[in-house]
Amino acid sequence: MDNIPALMAEIGTRAKAASQTLAFASPESKRAALVAAADAVWRGRADIIAANARDLDYGRDKGLSGAMMDRLMLDDDRIRGIVDGLRAVAEQPDPVGEIIEEWDRPSGLHISRVRTPLGVIGVIYESRPNVTADAGALCLKSGNAVILRGGSESFHSSAAIHACLVQGLRSAGLPEESIQLVPTRDRAAVSEMLTMTDTVDVIVPRGGKGLVGLVQREARVPVFAHLEGIVHIYLDKDANPQKALDVVLNAKTRRTGICGAAECLLIHEDIAETIGAEVISALLAAGVEVRAEGGLAQIAGAVAASDDDWGREYLDMIIAAKPVADLDAAITHIRTYGSNHTDCIITENTGAAARFFERLDSAILMQNASTQFADGGEFGMGAEIGIATGKMHARGPVGARQLTSFKYLVRGDGTVRD
Repeated sequence: MDNIPALMAEIGTRAKAASQTLAFASPESKRAALVAAADAVWRGRADIIAANARDLDYGRDKGLSGAMMDRLMLDDDRIRGIVDGLRAVAEQPDPVGEIIEEWDRPSGLHISRVRTPLGVIGVIYESRPNVTADAGALCLKSGNAVILRGGSESFHSSAAIHACLVQGLRSAGLPEESIQLVPTRDRAAVSEMLTMTDTVDVIVPRGGKGLVGLVQREARVPVFAHLEGIVHIYLDKDANPQKALDVVLNAKTRRTGICGAAECLLIHEDIAETIGAEVISALLAAGVEVRAEGGLAQIAGAVAASDDDWGREYLDMIIAAKPVADLDAAITHIRTYGSNHTDCIITENTGAAARFFERLDSAILMQNASTQFADGGEFGMGAEIGIATGKMHARGPVGARQLTSFKYLVRGDGTVRD
């Protein structure tokens, strides 16, 4: 631990060697490893919860917000969710070797494009210990070795979960170095990982704006960016009142500390005093602080918004609210202040929804559905390594298939070129 560069170099070397074995590991062995890991997590849940209690104490001492403490906390239900995620990934089709497309050429060549692992993936994340299992499982399923660098807050929880993943690898006869956890809180380990171009093929940062910004600035390794979740919901003039109420309340209050939580509510001015006022009153009654503009700020309990409230990821029981002239004004606001993560329209007007989907370029766009569904598990991926907001390679929830590249296989029969 006294020599972080040497430590990280050794981890990288082991990961690269493991990735070369994983690249052709059988689907059965990867599935067996994940099922065994899930069993180990459930058997070891008491130890994981005890480790998590140490992390919660550490978080309280650091003064983490309620939302961040919620992200950090594990109980039986959340551990069951980790187990279910591991099993779901285990049962997915193996993406490695999948033929994406194939064709014949007049020259006599048969060409196919097939999925292949990326190699070694570095995942840097903050307080959510379940990312340890999600990232480990998805990387293994896609034939990649992974180096996990969890946040200082989740240090003990992540180590306990990682030990279960290693048990799974061992039982399936796969290299234990396929899933490695950086064993130090020292931030120098992050700086090292970002420059390990000889052994790391891609970096996935999962956390707040500060972490992602640091990675994007300093990384020499390619990055799948998971930026802020500045999530907007627009209540169109043709919104159904009950759907508006149900979706907005769930999107804001179910879990405030996740990236799919709603942070800004835009309301068509024609319904601001009716449906909009009802929704804001319901948010206030649920304990949400509403920072509003215009007439919405006059609703009892709301407070006036400032310029700083637009384009903010609160990750807390706070939401900004604003009346807008029409759908196009809402689109303009989202283009100005959004983060290309997830945005939603509440409307019964299919034309309005189509325009919303067409004119915005967020990774996820929704109609009449809670933005809390912005999650790889809810998309049928079993889990996710993050939600990529960039436009290169992977976008939206990053599951096992998104953690692959491809190669061309060209077959001939003594074929030569004229």
